[in-house]
Amino acid sequence: MSPPRNAQGLYQVRPNSTSSASTKEPTIHNIFEPATGTWQYIVADPSAKAAIIIDPVLNYEPATQAITTTAADELLALVKEKGYQIERILETHAHADHLTASAYLQHQLNQTQGFKPPIGIGKRIAQVQNLFGLRYHIGKEEYEQVFDHLFDDDEKLTIGGLTATALHLPGHTPDHLGYQIGENIFCGDSLFHIDIGTARCDFPGGDAKNLYNSARRLLEFDESVKIWPGHDYPRPTETLWHL
Repeated sequence: MSPPRNAQGLYQVRPNSTSSASTKEPTIHNIFEPATGTWQYIVADPSAKAAIIIDPVLNYEPATQAITTTAADELLALVKEKGYQIERILETHAHADHLTASAYLQHQLNQTQGFKPPIGIGKRIAQVQNLFGLRYHIGKEEYEQVFDHLFDDDEKLTIGGLTATALHLPGHTPDHLGYQIGENIFCGDSLFHIDIGTARCDFPGGDAKNLYNSARRLLEFDESVKIWPGHDYPRPTETLWHL
């Protein structure tokens, strides 16, 4: 849902994690990566200390072409601080505006927790990979088998004792998913705050009509359901609103 505003029109600042006494609702940590305006999420079952990571960022500096793991290491530090065991790493879609830290996190977590949390994304990722492979002359051997699990529409997954559902939300990209966990939907780039609107749909395979329908689908959920977007782009006069 859109952020509340005070009399000055500024975003209200809220704590950057939420929790519920109910075992049916997750604890949510939202971690903002300012260079790309990306919201990364750690979502945990508070009763089991089991958690997932959604849309982690790998830092990239265009001017120097340097790749660093600053944002990903901050996620790992929070996982360690909270004592979480990461069961899955989830991508909402193929990102054009930032690199993913999923593979790096998977490798690091394998060292610390003794197993590799599978990396998951929507089953239509193959369509996106083929489009980009043809456009940029990338061989299939470079991108096949990158993901460990491809989700079907409305497929269920577990996080400790919690159940999540993969929601197909196409438009920005054809593979785009959201993840519903309790009364929370992590919608990626399907819907942003009210003063930003929606994501672009001019990427290969994007479709404005599908994006509109995905936004309508999200807005038709009960008002008790919280929508957690994939980006925020606060103007200099605004204070970042922590969901």
